[in-house]
Amino acid sequence: RHRHKEKWAATAPRIPSTRLALHHFDTSYGLHLGALWPSVRAGLLCEQKYGALLNNFAAAHLVPRELELLNASDFVSEAPQKAQQWQPGAAAEMSPALCASIGSKIKCYTFPRGDITRFRPARPDALGLLDYYLMDAASLLPVLALNVQPDDFVLDLCAAPGGKTLALLQTGFCGHLAANDISVSRTKRLYQILHSYVPKEVRDTVSVTSYDGRDWDQVKGGTFHKVLVDVPCTTDRHSAMEEENNIFHKRRTKERQMLPMLQLQLLMAGILAARPGGAVVYSTCSLCPLQNECVVERALDVAGAQFNISIHVEDLSHFRTLFQDTFSFFSDCRLGELVLPHLTANFGPMYFCKLRRM
Repeated sequence: RHRHKEKWAATAPRIPSTRLALHHFDTSYGLHLGALWPSVRAGLLCEQKYGALLNNFAAAHLVPRELELLNASDFVSEAPQKAQQWQPGAAAEMSPALCASIGSKIKCYTFPRGDITRFRPARPDALGLLDYYLMDAASLLPVLALNVQPDDFVLDLCAAPGGKTLALLQTGFCGHLAANDISVSRTKRLYQILHSYVPKEVRDTVSVTSYDGRDWDQVKGGTFHKVLVDVPCTTDRHSAMEEENNIFHKRRTKERQMLPMLQLQLLMAGILAARPGGAVVYSTCSLCPLQNECVVERALDVAGAQFNISIHVEDLSHFRTLFQDTFSFFSDCRLGELVLPHLTANFGPMYFCKLRRM
């Protein structure tokens, strides 16, 4: 009876990272989002929807007409009129500063709810600049929330791969833009985007660096009017769909567990980089409250206790009114706003919260 020894595999069968991610999401988001989670889960597992960020630097006058013929529309400029239809008087209640930010030069075309048409690839103009940049349209919301004003000094602390950096430049208002990312390889992608979309005279107003963002205040503290802190996170959509570079891989458990700490350090560096009266927008592409509201709440405590800096959290609920036709928002965020993936409007997830350094 001892002749046939049971064989044991030398290693346990590897569970795909995507499955580990989904199991984690089912457990935590099922609790956090409750009855909304099945619909959000379905959105995460289906093809993402894109917006076409128009390149104001390219000679592409015919592109808006071409996109409108396909039934796409600029969700940014249409928002105030649509909000007026949803809630008469809504646009009147909005602050002039907000209307200015919505009336900024940023134009991003999206297809209507339920329309899953894909945009054609971007094309170069006569000078070789591409006519639009395809991105998750929800990624524009942190940039709109920042509300860049003429000649502002702007810092994008975690800038690669470059979509939000490009959007900041499209405002036409950056007096100087510092685009930083710790990853040298990702910074190369940022350079590529700048070269493909931005003329040299505008590129010269951008300084690209590869510092560890946590140390930024030691480089240039208290100098920026506006700071965007778009932190590394669990990138929920990627983690649920792609095995490559997945943070739920068994070997990256420690890195994943340390994310809220890294996010807090980056947000603190962003707050210290802002001048008094300056604004900081914190953003992630995760649904996780531990990476979203909890990081902001912790930063408010640390800013007060360790640095004696008073921070005001700005109310962004008007974004829900303005953009409810384009995005599905979560109505129960303690702080900031959260775009939820939804089958008819499959953008996000995107969390963003605006802070003002007093």
